[in-house]
Amino acid sequence: MRQTFQAAAFFPRAHSVPRFLFPNVYLKKEITMSRHTFKLGLVAALFSGCLYAAPPAEPLQVVSSFSILGDVAKQIGGERVSVSSLVGPDQDAHAYQLNSGDAKKIATAKLVLLNGLGLEKADVVRVVKQSKAQYAEATAGIKPLPAEEHEHEHEHEHGHDHEHEHEGHDHGHHHHGQFDPHVWHDPVLMQKYAANVAQALMKADPAGKAYYQQRFKAYSQELVKLDAYARREFGAIPKAKRKVLTGHDSFSYLGKRYGITFLAPQGVSTEAEPSAKTVAAIIRQIRQQGVKAVFAENIKDNRMIERIARETQAKVGGKLYSDALSKGAPAATYTELFRYNVRTLSGAMK
Repeated sequence: MRQTFQAAAFFPRAHSVPRFLFPNVYLKKEITMSRHTFKLGLVAALFSGCLYAAPPAEPLQVVSSFSILGDVAKQIGGERVSVSSLVGPDQDAHAYQLNSGDAKKIATAKLVLLNGLGLEKADVVRVVKQSKAQYAEATAGIKPLPAEEHEHEHEHEHGHDHEHEHEGHDHGHHHHGQFDPHVWHDPVLMQKYAANVAQALMKADPAGKAYYQQRFKAYSQELVKLDAYARREFGAIPKAKRKVLTGHDSFSYLGKRYGITFLAPQGVSTEAEPSAKTVAAIIRQIRQQGVKAVFAENIKDNRMIERIARETQAKVGGKLYSDALSKGAPAATYTELFRYNVRTLSGAMK
């Protein structure tokens, strides 16, 4: 340090001292700094949990039942996993039929991730359980909304932020199990959903535990941001205006979390077409409640929505991503899907 300081007397700007004039000084200084930097980096890595096991020669083969769940697995699994989804982007998980190729995928997978709550059909669940692969349900431990809550009388307001009575009304809705499986539309519940995925990955690949924990922690923070974003956007809209129509009843978790009334001619499944009576009741309700925006969905034939919009003079507010990601922009990941839906919905409500 003394030599460097003396050099500065000849060169007022220390950083302009030519290295060749004092090579030994610089070399010794750089070696000392390198050792110091290495030690600091090692300590920081130990405290941050960043010293991971090396990536496996072959990534963990993971099969997910549909694209949204598959993306969650990719975000947490990173380079240690290879994820394929039975139901891909822009495809309807409710209408999926198991084929021999997908049965082979399941048989050769190391881990199979299911949504649960009746989203997957019985034959898919049976093949998974008969395989040698480990499997887990992402919705395990999450308190679901009962599907019956959506078999509502369309003459009543279908608000999800309050309790209301159901008297066994039948509107031609297909019963898709006992519970509503669309948990992913609530980023608060997605904390548990993502934690279940992380736990399943750690169980299937114990060597990657620290890696998965670190990535889950980062992903959890993204989910917190999604919730804050939705609260800010919907909170700026008067509650009386938070009413929209969608193709099927897939947004009830979003509605309950943020105080939005969702109307839909179909129930939680897209498989059964609504009756003429149900559609007529929806049209009356839209007129009575002054619903101004209706939305198409990326997984559905939207001719019915367009017909309802024409008859009620409501505006088609755009397309929502309900049960699947998009193949590219604007909803290629779960976080992109959620932000896009919030932005599209809130823009149409204003």
